Formats: sequence, C-alpha cells, structure tokens
Amino acid sequence: MAFFLRRPFAITATLKQVPRASSTSLRAFHTTPLKRSANFFISKPVASPLSKSHNVFRATFRRNYMQPASPAVDSQTLRQRLLYGAGIFGATLVGINLIFNRETRTDGGMPQYERSYLNDTFLHTGLGIGIIGVAARALHMNGWSYRLMAANPWVVLGVGLVGSIGTMYGAMATNPENYIQKYALWGAFNVTQAMLLSPLMFLQPALLARAGLYTAGMMGSIAFVGATAKQEKYLYLGGPLLAGVAIVALSGLAPLVIPTTAARTLMWTENIWLYGGLAVFGGFTLYDVQKILHHARLAERGLIKKDPVNESISLELDFINIFVRMVQILGMSQNRRK
Repeated sequence: MAFFLRRPFAITATLKQVPRASSTSLRAFHTTPLKRSANFFISKPVASPLSKSHNVFRATFRRNYMQPASPAVDSQTLRQRLLYGAGIFGATLVGINLIFNRETRTDGGMPQYERSYLNDTFLHTGLGIGIIGVAARALHMNGWSYRLMAANPWVVLGVGLVGSIGTMYGAMATNPENYIQKYALWGAFNVTQAMLLSPLMFLQPALLARAGLYTAGMMGSIAFVGATAKQEKYLYLGGPLLAGVAIVALSGLAPLVIPTTAARTLMWTENIWLYGGLAVFGGFTLYDVQKILHHARLAERGLIKKDPVNESISLELDFINIFVRMVQILGMSQNRRK
C-alpha cells in the first residue's frame, strides 16, 4: 500500500504542465494562467496538432523553468560555487549526523553480511536510476515526450499507474531465484518510470544535473545516518510516514477541488506538496535503509531470502520523488531571480 501511495506523486509532478492542442491555455496544478504575448493574435499558418502541443508545452515551461542562457562563468566563480556547495553538503551531513545519529551501533560496527547486502542494494538502485535516465533520454529523442504531452493527461496517468504498479508488484512478488522473470519485470518497471518522466528532458540539462546532485547528496547523507544508527532505531517511522504521504497526496490533488480564487490556500498546498514531500521521502530513505539492514539480519538467519532487487525499488521510488521536487524547487528559484 505504501508503494501505491508513493508512486503517483512523482507522476503528478512530472505531468504538471500538460498542454492541449488549442488556442486556449488551461491552468495546470499550482500554476497561474499563461500571459498572452503581444503577437498572440497574429495570423500564422495552420500547424499540426502535435506541433501546437509542442509549442504550448515549450511556452508553458519557459515561463516556469526555462531561462535565457546565462553568461559564461569564469573559473574563479566556478570554484567559489563548488566550494560553497561542498560546504553546504558537509555542514548538512554533520548536522544530520549530530541530530539523528546520537545513538550509534553498539555491536562493533556493521557486520560483513549487512554491508554486503546494503552494497548490493545500492548497486541495483544506481543501476535502476541509470536505466531510467538513459531510457528517458532515448524516448525523448525519439519524440515520445511530444506524444505524451499531447495525450489526455488522465489517460496517461491511469495507464502509467497501471503499468508502474503492475510491474513493480510483479517484480516484488517474483521469487529471487527466478532471475530471468525477476530482472525482466524490474527492467520493465524502470522503463515505465522513464516513459512517465521523459518530459523532464525538455528542461535545461544544468537544472536536471543540479537536481540530481542535490538528490544524491540528500539521500547519501540520510542513508549514512540510517546505516550507522542503532539497530532498528527508525523502523517505527513506517506508520507516521504513511500518514505523511497521505497528507502530501491530498495537497497534490487540492487544485482539482479548490477554486482558483483561493490563491493563498493553493500556495499552502503547493508548499506542503514540495517541502513536506521532501521531508516525507527523506524519512522514507532513512526508514528503507534501516529496513534493508533488518532484512539482511533475517536473511542471514535463513528466515527470508536475500532480494536486493526488491530493496532497490524502495530506494528508487524515494529518489524519483525527491528528484522531481528538487527540479521544481530549483525551477521556481530561477524564476524568482528572473
């Protein structure tokens, strides 16, 4: 049930700016209507529906995310930015460790079987995220993103959920000894995520790279805390995090029922969806890492089978949900500096 609730939010964020092939711009989730340009009513040759959808989509994203090309940055400024980013990352890591990791393991450190299980899970997680990135890029270059954005968003959301949840539960239900079926379903799950997230390729590569770097840094810091903390210290977070996911879900669906005139309410729901979602899925990362170590101890005693593929799916979902929110936050930050 937790996976069912966690996955739709990334899909909703990805398809926030869905255009339609018409001359009227509709309001997307948490987005104000587009401003009409001065030459909006100038007569132009009739274009195909796909071309119209593409133009509307590009105009929509240009308002929220796309910015004019920035001037070249000299090496000194680049070094300063890198040092500034490294300092923030280091301070965040130290702060998280001091706040949430006051009680470390008392069993002499992580045993070899737990370390091996955790490393296998991280390997599958990185491989899965790499598959999603490569597949999303390939689909975008082949025109999939244009067709996806021109389609009915509710149909895309419904079919995407069925494909995503179906392949996910299929992979998790497959015996780990059945390698072919296990990895085939896992690969199909990753490709499904790529199909849904491919419209992000319309954004600036620098923006996506920064979001990916920040997501990796955030998850890496939290995973370090979960791996070195006292055994099963954060496993109690499962219930509260599930409740938090429900709140984030409702805030994401709020624009469907709240009128556009309630601007302040919509602003609050957007903040809950963005920053509350970051907190919730950061907590899920901490919970999932401790759950992986718990499963490693059970597998060592022969109570369950070792299955790093299933464990990696949880971390992949955490990464996707955090990454999508990072993209939106960075895009909003660029828009404010415009």
